[in-house]
Amino acid sequence: MTKTEKVDSKEIGLVAGLNLFNYFLGTKDLHYGFWQDDLEVTVQNLPEAQQRYSKYLIGHIPGDVKSILDVGCGAGGLASELLERGYRVEGVSPSPLLAEAAQTQLGDNFLIHSGRFEDVQFSLDERYDMVMFSESFQYITLNMVLDKAQSLLRPGGYILICDFFKTNATGKSVIGGGHRLDDFIEVMNDSGLKLLAEDDITRQTAPNLDLVDQMGRELILPTMKLFGYVFSNNRPWLTKLFRWKFRKRLEKIEYKYLSGERNAESFTKYKIYKLYLLQKRED
Repeated sequence: MTKTEKVDSKEIGLVAGLNLFNYFLGTKDLHYGFWQDDLEVTVQNLPEAQQRYSKYLIGHIPGDVKSILDVGCGAGGLASELLERGYRVEGVSPSPLLAEAAQTQLGDNFLIHSGRFEDVQFSLDERYDMVMFSESFQYITLNMVLDKAQSLLRPGGYILICDFFKTNATGKSVIGGGHRLDDFIEVMNDSGLKLLAEDDITRQTAPNLDLVDQMGRELILPTMKLFGYVFSNNRPWLTKLFRWKFRKRLEKIEYKYLSGERNAESFTKYKIYKLYLLQKRED
């Protein structure tokens, strides 16, 4: 009997969020928005903020880049932007559900290498001008990611990273994810890569967490209370069993999304969002 693989709850959450934003806002992007001073931080302005993020990221691609490997291509929003600008793009996706969404958006001819970046086997003749990590770098094993990325580049090729890292702030953050910045810098310095550009965009990305906090208070919490009210009245014993069985998970969800600590101020304290453009040295 074939063993059924366990579905990652994060994957379900990302796809649910994608469907929600696509239905109400018409956006097919999963990445953070880039909030500049002239753009009010509202859910309605999220598509514009995400568009500005893509524009910011693409603006750091050097002029001699033609082919790009988009690692963690999500639902294909950024890859779509790159293809429209004439780049040759391939994706890497560890998520079957997101890969399906990307394939639907980009068409059957878009090549997606399925699996974790650590595990995907590339042919020896596959070389790219750029390997890009847009909010996917944090999920990849730090001690191998730059070496593998370099192996996929032609001499003089580039690595573009845009993601958040952990700071050295004391205390515990309700916001997970991110390699420790000090650890990344050490790995980067040992990689032999040339640092071409570095930019801190924490101020422009942190407001996304205020939107998450707002959605938790104004959408998730009322919805949970509504379903809780219906089930507790119609199925009281089943409700009690459910709450007991999943009490730890429910407590974690409430703390993570409904405690009010998942906001821009907390993000700015515990995380730093940075862009790095690195270049493989000519051999």
